[in-house]
Amino acid sequence: MALVLNEEQTMLKDAAAGFLAEKATVAHQRALRDEGDERGYSESVWKEMAEMGWAGIAIAEAYGGLGYGYVGLGLVLEQTGANLSASPLQSSVLIGASVIAELGSEKQKEEWLPAIASGNKLVTLALQEGNHHAPLATAAAAARDGDGWVLNGEKVLVLDASSADAFIVIARTSGSSGDEQGLSAFLLEAGSAGATVTARSMVDSRNAGLLALKDARVGAEQLLGEEGGAWRGLSRALDIAAIGLAAEMLGLSTEAFTRTVDYLKERKQFGRVIGSFQGLQHRAAELFAELELCRSIVLQALQGIDNDDDNLPLLASAAKAKLCQITQQVTNEAIQMHGGIGMTDEHEIGFFIKRARVAQHTLGDYNYHLDRFAQLGGF
Repeated sequence: MALVLNEEQTMLKDAAAGFLAEKATVAHQRALRDEGDERGYSESVWKEMAEMGWAGIAIAEAYGGLGYGYVGLGLVLEQTGANLSASPLQSSVLIGASVIAELGSEKQKEEWLPAIASGNKLVTLALQEGNHHAPLATAAAAARDGDGWVLNGEKVLVLDASSADAFIVIARTSGSSGDEQGLSAFLLEAGSAGATVTARSMVDSRNAGLLALKDARVGAEQLLGEEGGAWRGLSRALDIAAIGLAAEMLGLSTEAFTRTVDYLKERKQFGRVIGSFQGLQHRAAELFAELELCRSIVLQALQGIDNDDDNLPLLASAAKAKLCQITQQVTNEAIQMHGGIGMTDEHEIGFFIKRARVAQHTLGDYNYHLDRFAQLGGF
């Protein structure tokens, strides 16, 4: 497919940009941070997003969604990145709904996907256990107990943990660390006995937390997919999530670059605007070229999801690795080119580097995805 947006997609992108520029900007995020908001996002703005259909944009019509596909969701996520708009779009719509769509039974999909699409339920993934993304290294255990299981372990960096209605817990029912077989997924409702959520302070002021499981019991109906056979569906859902995060980082990087170029045209030193200095022009030109490449990579990956591309794992890791690399470069350059003012909390450019670092490390950083890309390519 051509790597260009059609008229309908362009309209969606413009509509999302207009809404977020009014309702969920960097200034709004600053206010949420200063107020110490536990959710980390505006509940009223999230409700409006859901009413516009964003929560169900990639969910099939049969399950109450719009069936617009992941290109549509990616365009919205790109605009959330540009505005640093906090919401459960990443945790519940991009990740939670994708895992349920890949692993859930028909009954589970009919119960949970319409609730996510309407914005009435927030479902998040509880996967990571250490400092780095390593899904096959899962150590949380699920032991058989009658017709159900007992869960024990700890999950860190659980997105929107404090406001989630349910967690998709990845645990081992068999096998050992590194094995694809033996991983199972369970839908654990918030507030269940044995499940404790502890909020964690994040540098980007978003809502994340630790989920501690101590003899938390789940029934047979809470198992997503086959016992011990979650990896295939989970792996595809993680590819989808990586691409969605890459789309968000594209928007973030593009906006940080635009703000930096605007500053170069205004700031004067030695009687000249600093944008007239050739060294800064070369650095800006390099970033522009890299961002254009990133735009193509992200759009191709989003199209790959909707088209069931056999090379989706390659596309996902290429997109996430490239955007991690360029997002770091762009945000670093943004701070440097703004000079001393870029280091102050009063200036908004610092908010972009904070969100960038968290997004880069969510579900695999540059090193993880570059290594995975190489392995998938036979290196």
